Amino acid sequence: MADFKYDELVQKALIGVVKEVLEDTSKNGLPGEHHFYIRFRTDHPLTKIPAFLKKQHPQEVMIVLQYQFWNLKVYNDHFCVDLSFNGNQETLNIPFSALTAFVDPSVKFALQFVPTFDNEPDPSDDNNDGTSDDDSKNSEDGTIINFESFRKK
Repeated sequence: MADFKYDELVQKALIGVVKEVLEDTSKNGLPGEHHFYIRFRTDHPLTKIPAFLKKQHPQEVMIVLQYQFWNLKVYNDHFCVDLSFNGNQETLNIPFSALTAFVDPSVKFALQFVPTFDNEPDPSDDNNDGTSDDDSKNSEDGTIINFESFRKK
């Protein structure tokens, strides 16, 4: 009998929370003062972002979903969202396995994740929008994020 992999089970459940919140947001918009800080690994092999963003942030970046985001779509293993960079609307395709943090500072809510790099693209998934950068690196550095700065004092 194999041991339970509690860490994987918990991460899967927490990603389920993020999925549900993003799905609700895609259908109904953001209620009240809610907004999200989402950190993810740009070097994850399934992350698809504009080349200039990958160049500026070769390992990790944080995006904010608050006022200016469009076309938020949530799929089983990733989500896509359009954001504005220097006046240009760009599509980001972010696998849930690349997430490192999800924060909603309006309610002092924060989750941390350990990204996984062992996912292969699903050949049946034709919803991979965005541009990829082929010089991805597979690395896990165990980055720890301090959320104290997000808490209201």
